[in-house]
Amino acid sequence: MSAPLLAAHPVVPVVVIDEADQAVPLGEALLAGGIAVMEVTLRTEAGLEGIRRLTELEGMTVGAGSVLTPAQVDEVVAAGATFVVSPGINADVVRRAQELGVPALPGISSSTDLMTAVSLGLREVKFFPAGLLGGPKMIKALSAPFGGITFMPSGGVSLDNLGEYLALPCVPAVSGSWMVDKSLVNAGNWAEITRLAAEAVAAARAAG
Repeated sequence: MSAPLLAAHPVVPVVVIDEADQAVPLGEALLAGGIAVMEVTLRTEAGLEGIRRLTELEGMTVGAGSVLTPAQVDEVVAAGATFVVSPGINADVVRRAQELGVPALPGISSSTDLMTAVSLGLREVKFFPAGLLGGPKMIKALSAPFGGITFMPSGGVSLDNLGEYLALPCVPAVSGSWMVDKSLVNAGNWAEITRLAAEAVAAARAAG
């Protein structure tokens, strides 16, 4: 994922699906609400097949989340993922993504992690879990010595606080799951997901 993509898509849903058949209807619901990017996690067995099916949905940019190993990078890229997201930073995972020409967005939680990110040539990182690590104030503090890095906060981000994050120049996008809550997905409540997606996009635009 590159900075222009983050800037174009200020809200990145973190998706967990139990059934691969949920993937495309969910993607369609998000598109209807104005969100054209998804991070489909590998937390369930359906995640990989969900990514594969979503690559055929016109207008949707699909990435893989919870990518923990180089082997998983191979799997998700083969399935069609165009970026990979990890909860932490692992040099082998990042390098494998770079070898395959796919942007990696590893999770960082400290200045030490950021030093590793810089050494790997990264310009964008995920800040996780944002809510437990000090939120916008922590990102602002970290950004001072790392002026070339942009952050995508994840974990504890909601409609109520996304504006605080997006107000920071170093935060072009936030990541969250409130608009794709598992209960809504499992119930097939696509209309509510569309409503929440549109609400999130409107809030992000207002913050910008």
